[in-house]
Amino acid sequence: MEQETMVLCGANAYEEKYYLNERFGGLPEQIKEELRIMCVLYTHDVGGIFLVEFDEKGSLQFKTEAAEGDYTYDEIGAALKIREIQRTKEELLRSLELYYQIVIKGQRKIVL
Repeated sequence: MEQETMVLCGANAYEEKYYLNERFGGLPEQIKEELRIMCVLYTHDVGGIFLVEFDEKGSLQFKTEAAEGDYTYDEIGAALKIREIQRTKEELLRSLELYYQIVIKGQRKIVL
């Protein structure tokens, strides 16, 4: 059985596009801009496709992939960049998880 996830945002280096799930349109503009910058810079630095998703528990997950035969994609850089985002954006990521649990999922009891 496949686990349920919800994409928050993502960027695609191949198509030079950014996506923000419309369900998160209520986020403050500053937060939406910070997410856009984070995703676009990620794909600019390492290439490929980058997704920020919520898992079934409401925790943020980062997914990255490259097109088959893309030898410019930096796998090591991808993992390092994700760790950097987790470290430098810890407060933002935690706040987004709370927003997801309260506003999107409508949970009164918060899972931390």
